[in-house]
Amino acid sequence: MDGLLLNTEDIYTLCADNVLTKYGRPGLPWSVKAKLMSVPGASNGDQQMHFPDCKPLPGAEALLSHLRRARNADGQRIEVALATSSEKYNYDRKASRPETKKFLDLIPEDRRILGGDPRVQTGRGKPAPDIYLLALETINSTLPQGVPLIEPQECLVFEDSVPGVEAGRRAGMRAVWVPHPGLAAEYKGREKEVLAGRTGLVKIGDEDQLGELDDGWAEQLPSLEDFPYAKFGIQPS
Repeated sequence: MDGLLLNTEDIYTLCADNVLTKYGRPGLPWSVKAKLMSVPGASNGDQQMHFPDCKPLPGAEALLSHLRRARNADGQRIEVALATSSEKYNYDRKASRPETKKFLDLIPEDRRILGGDPRVQTGRGKPAPDIYLLALETINSTLPQGVPLIEPQECLVFEDSVPGVEAGRRAGMRAVWVPHPGLAAEYKGREKEVLAGRTGLVKIGDEDQLGELDDGWAEQLPSLEDFPYAKFGIQPS
């Protein structure tokens, strides 16, 4: 959600740099921010003040609206869930603008996995696959009777963070990486490692879960506006 659907990464940067400037320190570089993305943590007062200003990023509203009505090549509905490291209080603050809440409400509440969810074991956040596997479990548990269960390899993960892409790959799912321009610049020349989940940014073992370079199971996009629906078998809504 953060940095993918909403412009929160710029808010995090603004608040962190304000604190650093106050103490005469340089701004937070993307080499550090990359490690903090997708990591649950307490938010400070400045962030809480700015969270209600969150707005959807380009293409986010169109994507969710389209997916909500779309079907695959077999005529089955496209099912959507949210898996975010944002805890409920922060999620509610970010969704406090009526326009933003209406947009996020396109994802049913029972298919939103938030940070701090007791079903995700402590210490098993991204890049571990648990949150995405739980998201799939919630989808399958709410499918109408007679509809086939969805397998991990049939899922597509949208992510802006490096640990998030790795989590999706570890879950056995395909991934679309839509990084902030600053993060994209930080990983220029290493895109294939990111898409395979092989940056080693956060080491958790179980490397057999990772993808391989150029395996075709992940790709990078500059914006959600550029998502190629037909390429992934998603029919026009």
